[in-house]
Amino acid sequence: MISPLAHIDPEAKIGNNVTIYPFAVVDKDVEIGDGCVIMSFATISRGTRVGKNCRIYQGAIIGADPQDFRWNGEPSHCEIGDGTVVRENVIINRGFMTDKGTYVGPGCFLLANSHIGHDSKLAGQCVLGNNVSIAGDVEIGKCTILSSAVVVHEGCHVGDWVLVKGGCRIGGNVPPFCIMAHNPTAYFGVNAVVMRKHGYTDEQIDDIAKCYRHVYQTGTSVFNALRRIEADVEPSPARDNIISFIRNVDLKIAAIPRELE
Repeated sequence: MISPLAHIDPEAKIGNNVTIYPFAVVDKDVEIGDGCVIMSFATISRGTRVGKNCRIYQGAIIGADPQDFRWNGEPSHCEIGDGTVVRENVIINRGFMTDKGTYVGPGCFLLANSHIGHDSKLAGQCVLGNNVSIAGDVEIGKCTILSSAVVVHEGCHVGDWVLVKGGCRIGGNVPPFCIMAHNPTAYFGVNAVVMRKHGYTDEQIDDIAKCYRHVYQTGTSVFNALRRIEADVEPSPARDNIISFIRNVDLKIAAIPRELE
């Protein structure tokens, strides 16, 4: 059902079984997949691609113009994966260059008033709590939870299976499987409860915790901690994920004193 009171540009492509409520706005150069629901007063701006079976609630703005002084009106895009839920007043900015874009993966749940900046990437099954603010050029790994009022600074990378507790200000790169809490941000352990619910064994979780004892609790440099992990922890996908993440961000991770980077 598409309300005659919704504004839908003739160039927009609307899939099958899509519901669009009164006063929603769908701009030109927009594609909306099958089975989506677009609530009243939601806006889907140009350059946006919405996957199948998404729900976009009242007041959300998807594909808003990028908030970046480098953007001069060039066409750019924003993509929302299948099955994602976008709650009230969420704002997602497009990328600011043609060859880049903002991406929200499948199965994400974005709670009210959260914001995702230009060119940021969220992998699948992420959860953003109320009032989360993600700046531009941020990368968030799969199955990561950012609790209410978390702020993530521009250019930060957050790994897979991370839990950031409410109100934290993330100004560095957060490696996989961690819990981060407090201000300034501090390592708060391994995200064991969520991981266990999704099939990780106690042995796997213990190995991850052992990795982070070397990183955060021995007082050695990050470089030396990685060498100790390689010597002390049996190879596994989780161990290799931790090592590769830390190396890919040049050993610069959150909650580490500068002299130990």
